Amino acid sequence: MYLEFYKLKEQPFSITSDPAFFYPSSRHEEAFVHLLYGIDNRKGIIVITGEIGTGKTTLCRALLNKLDDKIKTALVLNPSFSDLQLLQMIIRDLGIPCTKTSKLDLVDAITQFLLEQSMRGNNVTVVIDECQNLNIRQLEQIRLLSNLETEKEKLLQIILVGQPELGDKLKNPALRQLNQRVSVRYHILPLLRDEVSGYVKHRLSVAQADPRLIFTPAAMDAIFEYSHGTPRIINILCDRALLAGFVRETFTVTDEIIHICAKEVQTVYEYHS
Repeated sequence: MYLEFYKLKEQPFSITSDPAFFYPSSRHEEAFVHLLYGIDNRKGIIVITGEIGTGKTTLCRALLNKLDDKIKTALVLNPSFSDLQLLQMIIRDLGIPCTKTSKLDLVDAITQFLLEQSMRGNNVTVVIDECQNLNIRQLEQIRLLSNLETEKEKLLQIILVGQPELGDKLKNPALRQLNQRVSVRYHILPLLRDEVSGYVKHRLSVAQADPRLIFTPAAMDAIFEYSHGTPRIINILCDRALLAGFVRETFTVTDEIIHICAKEVQTVYEYHS
């Protein structure tokens, strides 16, 4: 509705995980470096955690887009499936030809693929999102996959991404072998106050907004006050603010607009909860 008014090429504050809008805040940049280190040095299992809406999935998509052709990747976004289905999804995403369905055959197909890629000098990385929802059996299957290695290096790098509950789950005594194999860990924190302004301006720039469209410093303060630096909440507030600005036919988003939109958003959440 407001796209034409602000001359936007696309929605700048969509809550979908679009890597084109990835903003390298200090915390996200650190997480990115940890991920690259774990992959390049073949560390095996890497764990990235963060609260809801802190940009974990966007980070992972941005990472996969920046890896070169020597690194073969698979992305599992919704791990609400059995350990057998997990193997099937990894095989499908890696493009491994396999018509058999038993777990043994699937693991064998993955192993052969990893060995072939290793001989070609390639690396293989699997990213599994929302891992806090995995049960012990599924996580144990991941541990078994992480055992695939040569005498010198891990054949498969596995990135486990999830909410803080994932860290708690890995402390379960039944998963201590998996927990001990985690070589790289990073917890993503929300944006700092001085990063909120950069984040908003970055997304408007990517969407090619009209240069006249601005968020005042007071509006940025209000956004941080309500969102506590959580990117998803920032997006929801700013999207509503642009709609309010369109209705008012203004190119200046003020703190007054943000306060009004914050109340509207809270009312919607309370209604649907």
